[in-house]
Amino acid sequence: MQAELELAVRYYETDQMGIVHHSNYIRYFECGRSDMMQKYGLPIEVIEQEGVMLPVVSVEAHYKIPARMGDTIRIVSRIGKVPMAKLEVDSEIYNQDGVLLCTGKVVLGFIDSVTRHPVRCPQKLAKVIGDNL
Repeated sequence: MQAELELAVRYYETDQMGIVHHSNYIRYFECGRSDMMQKYGLPIEVIEQEGVMLPVVSVEAHYKIPARMGDTIRIVSRIGKVPMAKLEVDSEIYNQDGVLLCTGKVVLGFIDSVTRHPVRCPQKLAKVIGDNL
């Protein structure tokens, strides 16, 4: 399962040199992940309304070349397997010239929104992912 999202680099995401601050790549991963879920008809808000929350368990980011003010970035988000207890989303970020800027992975868990105890991946989400692999 894969989706792509384009975003313009905004001024507030950069430092005085016009380079995107490293922390913003984590936000870009989230934008891509949320957009992917929306495109596949199962936005995260719907999963949460059904009683399951998706906390971030871990984040990896591998920086290659910095994005700059004026760039348009392309975020490629990918889920490669049906989750059971955790959802792994791989991301790649490219600039407008197709140059790879950053790669990363976000791991999300599943918890019951009332008890805050771990639960398995909701069947609806597993089906959407499985149908699109």
